[in-house]
Amino acid sequence: MKRGEFNNMIVVSDLHCGCRMGLHSNQPTKLDDGGFYHPSTFQKKVFSWWQEFWDDFVPRTTKNEPFVLVVNGDALDGGAHHGNSTHISDNREDELKIAKAILEPVVEMSEQYYHIRGTEAHAGKSGVDEERLARELGAIPDETGQYARWELWYRLGFGLVNIMHHIGTAGSMHYETTAIQKELTEAYIESARWNEEPPDVVVRSHRHRNAETRVQTYKGFGTSFTTPGWQGKTPLVYRVAGARQARPQFGGSMIRCGDEDIFTRHFVKRLSRTRTAS
Repeated sequence: MKRGEFNNMIVVSDLHCGCRMGLHSNQPTKLDDGGFYHPSTFQKKVFSWWQEFWDDFVPRTTKNEPFVLVVNGDALDGGAHHGNSTHISDNREDELKIAKAILEPVVEMSEQYYHIRGTEAHAGKSGVDEERLARELGAIPDETGQYARWELWYRLGFGLVNIMHHIGTAGSMHYETTAIQKELTEAYIESARWNEEPPDVVVRSHRHRNAETRVQTYKGFGTSFTTPGWQGKTPLVYRVAGARQARPQFGGSMIRCGDEDIFTRHFVKRLSRTRTAS
């Protein structure tokens, strides 16, 4: 079996740059009209975790070896989507500026950078806004020339990884891993149906929560997981069953192909629940 050039992959998703609950650097952003947006105390806290992720978690889990970077969708928030009032600006130039300030340094750290298109409400129709972001950051395009693609198959060491943004959500924590396991099972069925190599790792995002399932295979384990995100709770979340009581998770994931098997590590942080009144 052909072996890929790299053994380490870092996946981050759901930055939602441009939202007041989304990821923002510690530095003020000069907006298109000349004014400035200053990050909140919340955003500064989350950005400190972003720095910890890249300064400590990534070099430690990759053994300081080269890695492939995948941004798995919703890097941008998309302005006034779903009638929200939490966006920093309706101007797409402002969102791009915020996202580029965050992603440019980590793109430079990686050996290869791939970008996956997220939800149209955030990424623009057909992912047009994430396409522009990925192109300006130098993402590797697919065979059709898309810099932000809908799906990625990647040969990591001797393993095969499949990455897409979307996955079904769960209205109850009892079923949090149901759709995650189904993605792996359906990938096996589809691969067998057409006599193609199945993925060893299936990666999905969209939920802003990390969970993982594993099954034994001839390579060691077949793994399916969802990534945490980098956005706090917006008013919309407080209406969603299964999400309104859950605290948001912040972080990213690492996939590594070792000598004998393929394994994952996840960096996950969360805020404490609100103070108890008396």
